[in-house]
Amino acid sequence: MPKILAELLAALPQPYHLTGDPNTLITAPVVESDVEVQSGGVFVARKGQIVDGHEFIPRAIERGAAAIVGERPIDNLPVPYVQVENPQEATGYLAAAYHDFPSRKLVVIGVTGTDGKTTTSTLIHSILQVATGGKAGMISTIAAHVGDKTVETGLHVTTPGAPQVQSLLAQMVANGLTHAVIEMTSIGLAQGRVNGVDIDVAVLTNVTHEHLNDHGSFEAYRAAKGRMFEMLGTSDRKDGQIKIAVINGDDPNADYFVNIVNNAPPDIAFPTVYVLYGMSEAIPHRPINVRYEPSGTYLTMVNWAIDTIPGDDYWKYREYQTEFLSPLIGQFNVMNMLAAIKVAQQLFGDFAVTYIREGLEAVKSIPGRLERIDEGQDFLAIVDFAHTPNALKNVLETCRKMVGDGGRLIVTFGSAGLRDREKRRMMAETAIQLADFSIFTAEDPRTESLDEILQTMADAAVAVGGVEGKDFIRVPDRGEAIYQACQMAKKGDVV
Repeated sequence: MPKILAELLAALPQPYHLTGDPNTLITAPVVESDVEVQSGGVFVARKGQIVDGHEFIPRAIERGAAAIVGERPIDNLPVPYVQVENPQEATGYLAAAYHDFPSRKLVVIGVTGTDGKTTTSTLIHSILQVATGGKAGMISTIAAHVGDKTVETGLHVTTPGAPQVQSLLAQMVANGLTHAVIEMTSIGLAQGRVNGVDIDVAVLTNVTHEHLNDHGSFEAYRAAKGRMFEMLGTSDRKDGQIKIAVINGDDPNADYFVNIVNNAPPDIAFPTVYVLYGMSEAIPHRPINVRYEPSGTYLTMVNWAIDTIPGDDYWKYREYQTEFLSPLIGQFNVMNMLAAIKVAQQLFGDFAVTYIREGLEAVKSIPGRLERIDEGQDFLAIVDFAHTPNALKNVLETCRKMVGDGGRLIVTFGSAGLRDREKRRMMAETAIQLADFSIFTAEDPRTESLDEILQTMADAAVAVGGVEGKDFIRVPDRGEAIYQACQMAKKGDVV
Protein backbone atom coordinates (compact mmCIF):
# COMPACT_ATOMS: atom_id res chain seq x y z
CA MET A 1 0.00 0.00 0.00
CA PRO A 2 1.45 3.41 -0.94
CA LYS A 3 2.61 5.66 1.92
CA ILE A 4 3.74 9.22 2.13
CA LEU A 5 7.29 9.88 3.24
CA ALA A 6 6.18 11.48 6.51
CA GLU A 7 4.52 8.21 7.58
CA LEU A 8 7.83 6.38 7.21
CA LEU A 9 9.77 9.09 9.03
CA ALA A 10 7.34 8.98 11.95
CA ALA A 11 8.66 5.50 12.74
CA LEU A 12 12.24 6.68 13.26
CA PRO A 13 13.40 6.72 16.89
CA GLN A 14 16.34 8.96 15.98
CA PRO A 15 16.33 12.64 14.95
CA TYR A 16 16.40 13.46 11.25
CA HIS A 17 16.59 16.45 8.94
CA LEU A 18 14.35 16.46 5.87
CA THR A 19 15.00 18.50 2.77
CA GLY A 20 12.04 18.24 0.42
CA ASP A 21 8.34 17.42 0.47
CA PRO A 22 7.22 15.19 3.39
CA ASN A 23 4.08 14.32 1.41
CA THR A 24 6.08 12.63 -1.36
CA LEU A 25 4.29 9.41 -2.32
CA ILE A 26 6.27 6.21 -1.64
CA THR A 27 5.02 3.35 -3.79
CA ALA A 28 7.91 0.87 -3.62
CA PRO A 29 9.98 -0.68 -0.81
CA VAL A 30 12.88 0.72 1.20
CA VAL A 31 16.18 -0.78 0.00
CA GLU A 32 19.89 -0.53 0.79
CA SER A 33 21.19 -1.41 -2.69
CA ASP A 34 20.91 0.94 -5.63
CA VAL A 35 20.43 -2.00 -8.01
CA GLU A 36 17.31 -3.02 -6.04
CA VAL A 37 15.71 0.43 -6.21
CA GLN A 38 12.26 0.44 -7.78
CA SER A 39 10.47 3.48 -9.12
CA GLY A 40 8.82 5.22 -6.19
CA GLY A 41 10.98 3.52 -3.58
CA VAL A 42 13.42 4.76 -0.93
CA PHE A 43 17.18 4.27 -1.19
CA VAL A 44 19.14 4.18 2.07
CA ALA A 45 22.76 5.20 1.48
CA ARG A 46 25.22 4.14 4.15
CA LYS A 47 28.95 3.89 4.39
CA GLY A 48 30.11 0.28 4.38
CA GLN A 49 33.49 -1.28 5.09
CA ILE A 50 34.41 -1.36 1.41
CA VAL A 51 32.11 1.02 -0.47
CA ASP A 52 30.17 4.16 0.42
CA GLY A 53 26.51 3.99 -0.54
CA HIS A 54 26.36 7.77 -0.93
CA GLU A 55 28.31 7.38 -4.17
CA PHE A 56 25.36 5.50 -5.68
CA ILE A 57 22.71 8.10 -4.94
CA PRO A 58 22.71 9.47 -8.53
CA ARG A 59 22.20 5.97 -9.92
CA ALA A 60 19.39 5.29 -7.43
CA ILE A 61 17.63 8.48 -8.54
CA GLU A 62 18.05 7.44 -12.18
CA ARG A 63 16.33 4.17 -11.34
CA GLY A 64 13.35 6.10 -9.94
CA ALA A 65 14.02 6.49 -6.21
CA ALA A 66 11.39 8.82 -4.75
CA ALA A 67 13.47 9.67 -1.67
CA ILE A 68 17.00 9.21 -0.36
CA VAL A 69 18.17 8.57 3.21
CA GLY A 70 21.81 9.14 4.17
CA GLU A 71 24.13 10.49 6.85
CA ARG A 72 26.01 13.20 4.95
CA PRO A 73 24.73 16.70 4.34
CA ILE A 74 23.63 16.81 0.68
CA ASP A 75 21.95 19.69 -1.15
CA ASN A 76 20.17 20.14 -4.45
CA LEU A 77 18.85 16.62 -4.96
CA PRO A 78 15.80 16.38 -7.26
CA VAL A 79 14.04 14.19 -4.65
CA PRO A 80 13.57 14.56 -0.87
CA TYR A 81 16.68 13.82 1.19
CA VAL A 82 16.57 12.63 4.81
CA GLN A 83 19.76 13.04 6.81
CA VAL A 84 20.03 10.76 9.84
CA GLU A 85 22.83 9.97 12.24
CA ASN A 86 22.85 6.23 11.48
CA PRO A 87 21.22 5.04 8.23
CA GLN A 88 21.90 1.40 9.08
CA GLU A 89 19.87 1.70 12.28
CA ALA A 90 17.11 3.61 10.46
CA THR A 91 16.49 1.12 7.66
CA GLY A 92 14.51 -1.45 9.65
CA TYR A 93 12.09 1.14 11.06
CA LEU A 94 11.53 2.70 7.64
CA ALA A 95 10.96 -0.71 6.03
CA ALA A 96 8.58 -1.72 8.83
CA ALA A 97 6.54 1.44 8.33
CA TYR A 98 6.37 0.92 4.56
CA HIS A 99 5.00 -2.60 5.09
CA ASP A 100 2.53 -1.33 7.73
CA PHE A 101 4.41 -2.86 10.69
CA PRO A 102 3.77 -6.54 9.90
CA SER A 103 5.31 -7.87 13.13
CA ARG A 104 2.54 -6.13 15.10
CA LYS A 105 0.07 -8.49 13.45
CA LEU A 106 2.02 -11.61 14.48
CA VAL A 107 3.18 -13.26 17.69
CA VAL A 108 6.93 -13.08 17.11
CA ILE A 109 9.50 -15.36 18.74
CA GLY A 110 13.15 -14.27 18.45
CA VAL A 111 15.95 -16.79 18.97
CA THR A 112 19.57 -15.82 19.56
CA GLY A 113 22.72 -17.52 20.89
CA THR A 114 26.10 -18.77 19.75
CA ASP A 115 25.03 -22.35 19.07
CA GLY A 116 21.70 -24.02 18.44
CA LYS A 117 19.79 -21.06 16.98
CA THR A 118 18.69 -22.81 13.80
CA THR A 119 17.76 -26.06 15.52
CA THR A 120 15.86 -24.31 18.31
CA SER A 121 14.06 -22.06 15.81
CA THR A 122 13.07 -25.08 13.72
CA LEU A 123 11.74 -26.98 16.74
CA ILE A 124 9.70 -23.98 17.91
CA HIS A 125 8.36 -23.45 14.40
CA SER A 126 7.33 -27.10 14.13
CA ILE A 127 5.44 -26.93 17.44
CA LEU A 128 3.77 -23.69 16.38
CA GLN A 129 2.71 -25.26 13.09
CA VAL A 130 0.85 -27.93 15.05
CA ALA A 131 -0.62 -25.45 17.52
CA THR A 132 -1.84 -22.98 14.88
CA GLY A 133 -2.92 -25.39 12.18
CA GLY A 134 -0.07 -24.42 9.87
CA LYS A 135 -0.20 -20.67 10.43
CA ALA A 136 3.37 -20.18 11.64
CA GLY A 137 6.24 -18.71 9.64
CA MET A 138 9.98 -18.72 10.20
CA ILE A 139 13.02 -16.72 9.10
CA SER A 140 16.27 -18.60 9.68
CA THR A 141 19.80 -18.29 8.35
CA ILE A 142 18.95 -21.16 5.99
CA ALA A 143 15.51 -20.29 4.63
CA ALA A 144 12.29 -18.41 5.28
CA HIS A 145 8.90 -20.13 5.47
CA VAL A 146 6.18 -17.60 4.73
CA GLY A 147 3.15 -19.85 4.43
CA ASP A 148 2.68 -20.50 0.76
CA LYS A 149 6.33 -21.01 -0.10
CA THR A 150 9.86 -21.39 1.22
CA VAL A 151 12.39 -18.69 0.32
CA GLU A 152 16.08 -19.57 0.45
CA THR A 153 17.96 -16.87 2.33
CA GLY A 154 21.26 -18.45 1.28
CA LEU A 155 23.11 -16.90 4.21
CA HIS A 156 23.63 -19.75 6.71
CA VAL A 157 25.52 -17.44 9.06
CA THR A 158 23.54 -14.27 9.63
CA THR A 159 20.12 -12.68 9.66
CA PRO A 160 18.79 -11.29 6.34
CA GLY A 161 18.92 -7.53 5.80
CA ALA A 162 16.27 -5.30 7.35
CA PRO A 163 14.28 -4.73 4.11
CA GLN A 164 14.14 -8.47 3.46
CA VAL A 165 13.07 -9.26 7.04
CA GLN A 166 10.17 -6.80 6.86
CA SER A 167 9.16 -8.02 3.40
CA LEU A 168 9.10 -11.64 4.58
CA LEU A 169 7.01 -10.72 7.62
CA ALA A 170 4.61 -8.82 5.37
CA GLN A 171 4.25 -11.92 3.19
CA MET A 172 3.41 -13.96 6.29
CA VAL A 173 0.67 -11.50 7.25
CA ALA A 174 -0.71 -11.51 3.71
CA ASN A 175 -0.81 -15.32 3.83
CA GLY A 176 -2.86 -15.31 7.03
CA LEU A 177 -0.15 -16.50 9.42
CA THR A 178 -0.43 -15.74 13.11
CA HIS A 179 3.04 -16.57 14.48
CA ALA A 180 6.63 -16.08 13.30
CA VAL A 181 9.98 -17.37 14.52
CA ILE A 182 13.05 -15.30 13.66
CA GLU A 183 16.62 -16.48 14.13
CA MET A 184 18.50 -13.38 15.28
CA THR A 185 22.27 -13.46 14.98
CA SER A 186 24.56 -11.15 16.92
CA ILE A 187 25.66 -9.47 13.68
CA GLY A 188 22.05 -9.02 12.61
CA LEU A 189 21.17 -7.49 15.97
CA ALA A 190 24.25 -5.24 16.10
CA GLN A 191 23.61 -3.97 12.58
CA GLY A 192 19.93 -3.25 13.20
CA ARG A 193 18.62 -5.82 10.73
CA VAL A 194 15.71 -6.64 13.04
CA ASN A 195 14.96 -3.03 14.00
CA GLY A 196 11.27 -2.42 13.58
CA VAL A 197 10.42 -5.99 14.59
CA ASP A 198 8.13 -6.10 17.63
CA ILE A 199 8.86 -9.37 19.43
CA ASP A 200 6.85 -11.20 22.09
CA VAL A 201 9.18 -14.03 23.11
CA ALA A 202 12.97 -13.80 23.33
CA VAL A 203 14.96 -17.05 23.52
CA LEU A 204 18.64 -17.41 24.45
CA THR A 205 20.45 -20.67 23.62
CA ASN A 206 23.93 -19.83 24.97
CA VAL A 207 26.83 -17.41 24.67
CA THR A 208 30.28 -18.80 23.95
CA HIS A 209 33.47 -17.80 22.12
CA GLU A 210 32.54 -16.55 18.64
CA HIS A 211 32.45 -13.47 16.38
CA LEU A 212 34.92 -11.53 18.51
CA ASN A 213 36.50 -10.22 15.31
CA ASP A 214 33.19 -8.56 14.43
CA HIS A 215 32.33 -7.23 17.87
CA GLY A 216 35.77 -6.47 19.29
CA SER A 217 35.25 -8.09 22.67
CA PHE A 218 33.18 -10.73 24.40
CA GLU A 219 31.29 -8.01 26.27
CA ALA A 220 30.30 -6.32 23.01
CA TYR A 221 29.29 -9.68 21.53
CA ARG A 222 27.09 -10.43 24.55
CA ALA A 223 25.63 -6.93 24.45
CA ALA A 224 24.64 -7.45 20.80
CA LYS A 225 22.60 -10.47 21.82
CA GLY A 226 21.24 -8.44 24.71
CA ARG A 227 19.65 -6.06 22.20
CA MET A 228 16.99 -8.68 21.52
CA PHE A 229 15.98 -8.66 25.19
CA GLU A 230 15.97 -4.88 25.22
CA MET A 231 13.67 -5.00 22.19
CA LEU A 232 11.37 -7.33 24.12
CA GLY A 233 10.78 -4.68 26.75
CA THR A 234 10.01 -1.90 24.28
CA SER A 235 8.10 -3.79 21.57
CA ASP A 236 4.50 -3.09 20.70
CA ARG A 237 1.99 -4.73 23.05
CA LYS A 238 -0.40 -7.01 21.19
CA ASP A 239 -3.88 -7.90 22.45
CA GLY A 240 -2.80 -8.75 25.98
CA GLN A 241 0.13 -10.97 24.93
CA ILE A 242 2.69 -10.85 27.73
CA LYS A 243 6.37 -10.49 26.90
CA ILE A 244 8.36 -13.63 27.72
CA ALA A 245 12.11 -14.28 27.95
CA VAL A 246 13.22 -17.93 27.78
CA ILE A 247 16.82 -18.12 28.98
CA ASN A 248 19.34 -20.96 29.25
CA GLY A 249 19.82 -21.00 33.01
CA ASP A 250 22.90 -23.22 32.70
CA ASP A 251 24.76 -20.57 30.72
CA PRO A 252 27.22 -18.51 32.81
CA ASN A 253 25.76 -15.33 31.28
CA ALA A 254 22.15 -16.06 32.24
CA ASP A 255 22.05 -13.36 34.93
CA TYR A 256 23.14 -10.74 32.41
CA PHE A 257 20.04 -11.36 30.30
CA VAL A 258 17.75 -11.78 33.31
CA ASN A 259 18.85 -8.32 34.47
CA ILE A 260 17.90 -6.83 31.10
CA VAL A 261 14.43 -8.33 31.46
CA ASN A 262 14.09 -7.14 35.04
CA ASN A 263 15.04 -3.61 33.99
CA ALA A 264 12.49 -3.49 31.17
CA PRO A 265 10.06 -0.55 31.22
CA PRO A 266 7.31 -1.39 33.74
CA ASP A 267 3.92 -2.23 32.30
CA ILE A 268 1.49 -3.71 34.81
CA ALA A 269 -1.10 -4.59 32.18
CA PHE A 270 1.40 -6.36 29.95
CA PRO A 271 4.29 -7.62 32.10
CA THR A 272 7.63 -8.93 30.91
CA VAL A 273 8.51 -12.24 32.56
CA TYR A 274 11.36 -14.70 32.26
CA VAL A 275 11.67 -18.48 32.61
CA LEU A 276 14.83 -20.54 32.81
CA TYR A 277 15.54 -23.90 31.23
CA GLY A 278 18.46 -26.26 31.65
CA MET A 279 19.76 -29.41 33.29
CA SER A 280 21.29 -28.12 36.52
CA GLU A 281 19.62 -28.60 39.89
CA ALA A 282 18.98 -24.88 40.17
CA ILE A 283 16.50 -24.99 37.25
CA PRO A 284 12.82 -25.50 38.18
CA HIS A 285 10.99 -28.16 36.15
CA ARG A 286 14.17 -29.55 34.60
CA PRO A 287 14.07 -33.03 33.00
CA ILE A 288 14.01 -35.85 35.52
CA ASN A 289 15.19 -38.37 32.95
CA VAL A 290 16.99 -38.18 29.61
CA ARG A 291 17.78 -41.23 27.56
CA TYR A 292 19.27 -41.74 24.10
CA GLU A 293 17.99 -44.52 21.86
CA PRO A 294 18.28 -45.32 18.14
CA SER A 295 14.87 -43.70 17.61
CA GLY A 296 16.05 -40.42 19.12
CA THR A 297 16.24 -38.53 22.38
CA TYR A 298 13.66 -38.96 25.14
CA LEU A 299 12.94 -36.36 27.83
CA THR A 300 10.76 -36.91 30.87
CA MET A 301 9.48 -33.65 32.32
CA VAL A 302 7.52 -32.89 35.48
CA ASN A 303 4.62 -30.63 34.59
CA TRP A 304 1.79 -29.26 36.67
CA ALA A 305 -1.88 -28.54 36.33
CA ILE A 306 -4.43 -26.70 38.46
CA ASP A 307 -7.28 -28.83 39.76
CA THR A 308 -10.43 -27.38 41.26
CA ILE A 309 -11.98 -29.34 44.10
CA PRO A 310 -15.67 -30.18 43.44
CA GLY A 311 -17.92 -28.49 45.95
CA ASP A 312 -15.07 -26.45 47.43
CA ASP A 313 -14.00 -22.91 46.83
CA TYR A 314 -10.31 -23.58 46.29
CA TRP A 315 -7.88 -25.32 43.98
CA LYS A 316 -4.59 -27.18 44.19
CA TYR A 317 -1.57 -27.95 42.04
CA ARG A 318 -1.19 -31.42 40.61
CA GLU A 319 2.15 -32.61 39.24
CA TYR A 320 2.41 -35.17 36.47
CA GLN A 321 5.15 -36.61 34.29
CA THR A 322 5.27 -36.22 30.52
CA GLU A 323 7.69 -37.86 28.11
CA PHE A 324 8.74 -36.17 24.88
CA LEU A 325 10.63 -37.68 21.96
CA SER A 326 12.77 -35.93 19.36
CA PRO A 327 14.42 -37.83 16.49
CA LEU A 328 17.37 -35.44 16.91
CA ILE A 329 20.38 -36.84 18.76
CA GLY A 330 22.98 -35.40 21.10
CA GLN A 331 23.04 -33.87 24.56
CA PHE A 332 23.19 -30.35 23.12
CA ASN A 333 19.92 -31.03 21.31
CA VAL A 334 18.37 -31.70 24.71
CA MET A 335 18.94 -28.01 25.46
CA ASN A 336 17.39 -27.04 22.13
CA MET A 337 14.38 -29.21 22.92
CA LEU A 338 14.04 -27.68 26.39
CA ALA A 339 14.04 -24.17 24.95
CA ALA A 340 11.29 -25.08 22.48
CA ILE A 341 9.27 -26.83 25.20
CA LYS A 342 9.45 -23.80 27.48
CA VAL A 343 8.30 -21.47 24.70
CA ALA A 344 5.30 -23.68 23.95
CA GLN A 345 4.37 -24.00 27.62
CA GLN A 346 4.45 -20.24 28.06
CA LEU A 347 2.37 -19.59 24.93
CA PHE A 348 -0.18 -22.40 25.20
CA GLY A 349 -0.27 -23.51 28.85
CA ASP A 350 -2.14 -26.76 29.50
CA PHE A 351 -2.68 -27.30 25.77
CA ALA A 352 1.04 -27.35 25.06
CA VAL A 353 1.77 -31.03 25.71
CA THR A 354 -0.01 -32.35 22.62
CA TYR A 355 1.48 -29.63 20.42
CA ILE A 356 4.98 -30.25 21.78
CA ARG A 357 4.85 -34.01 21.25
CA GLU A 358 3.72 -33.78 17.65
CA GLY A 359 5.94 -30.81 16.83
CA LEU A 360 9.15 -32.33 18.21
CA GLU A 361 8.58 -35.68 16.52
CA ALA A 362 7.95 -33.98 13.16
CA VAL A 363 11.52 -32.64 12.96
CA LYS A 364 13.46 -35.66 11.71
CA SER A 365 16.64 -33.78 10.87
CA ILE A 366 17.96 -30.29 10.17
CA PRO A 367 20.20 -29.64 7.15
CA GLY A 368 23.84 -29.47 8.22
CA ARG A 369 23.07 -30.17 11.87
CA LEU A 370 24.23 -33.68 12.80
CA GLU A 371 22.95 -34.71 9.37
CA ARG A 372 23.62 -38.35 8.49
CA ILE A 373 24.92 -39.04 4.99
CA ASP A 374 24.13 -42.57 3.80
CA GLU A 375 25.58 -43.64 0.48
CA GLY A 376 25.79 -47.30 1.42
CA GLN A 377 29.16 -47.02 3.19
CA ASP A 378 29.94 -49.27 6.16
CA PHE A 379 30.90 -46.35 8.43
CA LEU A 380 28.76 -43.52 9.79
CA ALA A 381 29.17 -40.13 8.06
CA ILE A 382 27.90 -36.98 9.78
CA VAL A 383 27.81 -33.37 8.52
CA ASP A 384 27.50 -30.61 11.08
CA PHE A 385 27.73 -26.82 10.88
CA ALA A 386 29.91 -26.68 14.01
CA HIS A 387 32.02 -23.55 13.53
CA THR A 388 32.74 -22.62 17.14
CA PRO A 389 34.88 -24.40 19.75
CA ASN A 390 31.83 -25.19 21.87
CA ALA A 391 29.81 -26.50 18.94
CA LEU A 392 32.71 -28.71 17.81
CA LYS A 393 33.06 -30.05 21.35
CA ASN A 394 29.37 -30.89 21.52
CA VAL A 395 29.38 -32.63 18.14
CA LEU A 396 32.48 -34.70 18.88
CA GLU A 397 31.15 -35.75 22.28
CA THR A 398 27.89 -36.81 20.66
CA CYS A 399 29.58 -38.64 17.78
CA ARG A 400 31.90 -40.44 20.21
CA LYS A 401 28.85 -42.30 21.53
CA MET A 402 28.10 -43.55 18.01
CA VAL A 403 31.53 -45.09 17.42
CA GLY A 404 31.36 -48.88 17.13
CA ASP A 405 33.55 -51.38 18.95
CA GLY A 406 37.16 -50.79 17.95
CA GLY A 407 36.11 -47.86 15.77
CA ARG A 408 37.60 -44.38 15.49
CA LEU A 409 36.23 -40.86 15.47
CA ILE A 410 37.64 -38.98 12.46
CA VAL A 411 36.95 -35.27 12.05
CA THR A 412 37.55 -32.91 9.13
CA PHE A 413 37.13 -29.17 9.66
CA GLY A 414 38.64 -25.74 9.10
CA SER A 415 38.51 -22.24 10.53
CA ALA A 416 37.47 -19.26 8.43
CA GLY A 417 39.73 -16.43 7.40
CA LEU A 418 39.09 -12.83 8.47
CA ARG A 419 37.22 -14.16 11.49
CA ASP A 420 38.03 -14.73 15.15
CA ARG A 421 41.63 -15.94 15.11
CA GLU A 422 41.58 -17.35 18.64
CA LYS A 423 39.05 -20.04 17.79
CA ARG A 424 41.47 -21.60 15.29
CA ARG A 425 43.66 -22.64 18.19
CA MET A 426 40.73 -23.62 20.41
CA MET A 427 39.05 -25.79 17.76
CA ALA A 428 42.30 -27.60 16.94
CA GLU A 429 42.88 -28.30 20.63
CA THR A 430 39.32 -29.62 20.98
CA ALA A 431 39.75 -31.95 18.01
CA ILE A 432 43.00 -33.43 19.33
CA GLN A 433 41.46 -33.99 22.76
CA LEU A 434 38.18 -35.54 21.59
CA ALA A 435 38.77 -37.17 18.18
CA ASP A 436 41.05 -40.07 17.23
CA PHE A 437 42.22 -38.44 14.02
CA SER A 438 41.81 -34.91 12.67
CA ILE A 439 42.19 -33.44 9.21
CA PHE A 440 42.65 -29.67 9.16
CA THR A 441 41.42 -28.11 5.93
CA ALA A 442 40.01 -24.95 4.34
CA GLU A 443 36.96 -23.12 5.64
CA ASP A 444 36.70 -20.09 3.40
CA PRO A 445 40.08 -18.44 4.08
CA ARG A 446 38.93 -15.33 2.23
CA THR A 447 41.98 -13.10 1.69
CA GLU A 448 44.09 -14.70 4.41
CA SER A 449 46.81 -17.25 3.75
CA LEU A 450 45.34 -20.72 4.10
CA ASP A 451 48.81 -22.09 4.89
CA GLU A 452 49.11 -19.68 7.83
CA ILE A 453 45.67 -20.62 9.16
CA LEU A 454 46.54 -24.31 8.99
CA GLN A 455 49.92 -23.64 10.62
CA THR A 456 48.17 -21.96 13.56
CA MET A 457 45.89 -24.97 13.93
CA ALA A 458 48.80 -27.39 13.68
CA ASP A 459 50.81 -25.49 16.29
CA ALA A 460 47.84 -25.60 18.67
CA ALA A 461 47.41 -29.34 18.10
CA VAL A 462 51.07 -30.01 18.86
CA ALA A 463 50.88 -27.85 21.99
CA VAL A 464 48.30 -30.24 23.52
CA GLY A 465 50.22 -33.39 22.60
CA GLY A 466 49.12 -34.01 19.02
CA VAL A 467 51.61 -35.50 16.59
CA GLU A 468 51.35 -34.51 12.93
CA GLY A 469 51.02 -37.57 10.74
CA LYS A 470 49.84 -39.68 13.66
CA ASP A 471 47.01 -37.66 15.23
CA PHE A 472 46.36 -35.10 12.52
CA ILE A 473 47.28 -34.02 9.01
CA ARG A 474 46.81 -30.89 6.93
CA VAL A 475 44.94 -31.16 3.60
CA PRO A 476 44.34 -27.68 2.14
CA ASP A 477 41.74 -28.76 -0.43
CA ARG A 478 38.45 -29.33 1.38
CA GLY A 479 37.10 -31.88 -1.09
CA GLU A 480 40.32 -33.87 -0.91
CA ALA A 481 40.24 -33.69 2.90
CA ILE A 482 36.75 -35.17 3.03
CA TYR A 483 37.76 -37.81 0.48
CA GLN A 484 40.77 -38.85 2.53
CA ALA A 485 38.69 -39.05 5.71
CA CYS A 486 36.21 -41.35 4.00
CA GLN A 487 38.95 -43.45 2.42
CA MET A 488 40.62 -44.16 5.76
CA ALA A 489 37.31 -44.93 7.51
CA LYS A 490 36.41 -48.54 8.31
CA LYS A 491 33.36 -50.30 9.72
CA GLY A 492 32.57 -48.91 13.16
CA ASP A 493 34.19 -45.53 12.47
CA VAL A 494 32.39 -42.19 12.54
CA VAL A 495 33.50 -39.46 10.12
